[in-house]
Amino acid sequence: MADSINTTRSYEPATPRRTAFIGLGVMGLPMAGHLARAGHAVTVYNRSAAKAQAWVAEFGGAAADTPAQAARDADVVFVCVGNDDDLRSVLLGETGAFAGMKPGAILVDHTTASAEVAREMHGVARSRGLHFVDAPVSGGQAGAVNGQLTVMCGGDADPFETMKPVAQAFSRAVTRVGEPGAGQLAKMVNQICIAGLVQGLAEAIAFGGRAGLDMKQVLEVIGKGAAQSWQMDNRGKTMVDDQFNFGFAVDWMRKDLGLVLDEARRNGARLPVTALVDQFYADVQGLGGGRWDTSSLIKRLR
Repeated sequence: MADSINTTRSYEPATPRRTAFIGLGVMGLPMAGHLARAGHAVTVYNRSAAKAQAWVAEFGGAAADTPAQAARDADVVFVCVGNDDDLRSVLLGETGAFAGMKPGAILVDHTTASAEVAREMHGVARSRGLHFVDAPVSGGQAGAVNGQLTVMCGGDADPFETMKPVAQAFSRAVTRVGEPGAGQLAKMVNQICIAGLVQGLAEAIAFGGRAGLDMKQVLEVIGKGAAQSWQMDNRGKTMVDDQFNFGFAVDWMRKDLGLVLDEARRNGARLPVTALVDQFYADVQGLGGGRWDTSSLIKRLR
């Protein structure tokens, strides 16, 4: 696990805090590592205890047997799990994080989940004298490893200001965008933008290839103009080379787009392109590409 985080990352000075991190997946593991390297005391919990023990062997701190034990005495508890149900499972009940948190402590949820569950957990936290900030992230596995995530937060202003300097250990931007649930809604906006951009890039590369163009050269040229995007800069040439092992999987994108489309049905937003691209990702899953990264949309055009 020695290369699990960027060890050259420089940290902004922040008051050391007692923290917990629940969920050591491809995102959570390096995020928790950055907290430890920034000088915060970190206790970790993971469903696979072996992964938690391996994290401790590399970064120090401690591993706990339950989320409640991890959260005990922590000022800020970070969570990064898979979905709404996973979030409820690690927060609620006798062994959940809320049961172990001290009054006034802050739960920061980095899971990409629904705005509905964010509001629900905010209400539960408030009833227990706790704080809850929904804080999904953008930047993928590379952003987590390099400590360069963008964090979109919803919740009350005071706990946000308290957690912000701590979260900056693994982030390049931590911004409150509104009330409880707003962070999750902002992440949905992010995924809508990505879906359309990747499909456009896939169509452009497939078109140019059939037209006989050197698409790597073309991407270099148009990347200096109005068509430039993060997706083009970071995924364009690998799409040309048919390489799709860069972190954020199609299965995860479909989960996120499902949240988007559910929310759109509630609020009446019209998302024809997003709905279509979601079905294109279903086609990629049908090709066996559920674990390919999101740029694999081009596979269905070849």
